[in-house]
Amino acid sequence: MTNINIKAWLHAARPRTLPLAFSSSLMGSFVAWHDVHFKWAVFGMALLTTLFLQVLSNLANDYGDSVNGADNSDRVGPKRSVQSGEISLGQMKTAVIITSALALISGILLIGSGIGFTLSVGWLVFLLLGIMALSAAIMYTAGSKPYGYIGLGDLFVFLFFGLAGVLGTYFLHTSSLRYDLLLPATASGLLSTAVLNLNNMRDVKGDALSGKRTIVVIIGSSWAKIYHAVLVCGALIALTVWTIIHYNTPLQFLFLLMVPVFAQHLAVVFRNKIPAELDPQLKKLALATFATVVIFGATLMF
Repeated sequence: MTNINIKAWLHAARPRTLPLAFSSSLMGSFVAWHDVHFKWAVFGMALLTTLFLQVLSNLANDYGDSVNGADNSDRVGPKRSVQSGEISLGQMKTAVIITSALALISGILLIGSGIGFTLSVGWLVFLLLGIMALSAAIMYTAGSKPYGYIGLGDLFVFLFFGLAGVLGTYFLHTSSLRYDLLLPATASGLLSTAVLNLNNMRDVKGDALSGKRTIVVIIGSSWAKIYHAVLVCGALIALTVWTIIHYNTPLQFLFLLMVPVFAQHLAVVFRNKIPAELDPQLKKLALATFATVVIFGATLMF
């Protein structure tokens, strides 16, 4: 494989999306540490499985948008590998299959690290969740009826990068769940959904022309900005409520140091009139989300 090919595959994998993807596994693990039920094997395998699932989602998205026409000359943002011709459709399809297999194997090892390999109802439930996560990663833009084209992308991101990611990781650490965990899980899901919404605000013109009906295309850019603010603010409120419930020291509120960063981000979004200029904000929002989770978790741990 030439250096050009290696560079193309790295670009297709979109490493800049990984900090955001890791956030849900980190959130679940941080709270498990706080509750003194932490397993290093689960932590490591959760991050590895998340890595494979995120890369799978990126590759399948590249493949699916090329097949369905969303990647075209009107698209803004970073170029796609299939669209540019750097990677063929056949090669990308093979990569999706290989990455799916790696994610499945990693997911089975993750389940085993948490609840063992003995067949049980719990084991089957997690296997089903894993298969659903695999399917969701692929079918966002690929397949005959991609759900990302009918406005369901936000819901699936919230479910898998929020509720399933945080609660599932926590359960594999602790073998238990409780209602208040919905707060950090919701926060993770809302911020992940905000990143997707920002991406869709950037791509609104091309998506509308290609028939990709994202939430932004459906409700329009003006309402999408309000929706975006609700997602970001809702996440911070959820973390604040959780911290108040479990208050021990003022240090637990250190994550609120990120509020000015999010406020500045929202100001840019609301001032924006040219969707393509939102692209730099994607990286900033993803990193701000990751930093918020790390600061929130660090105060729980130490």
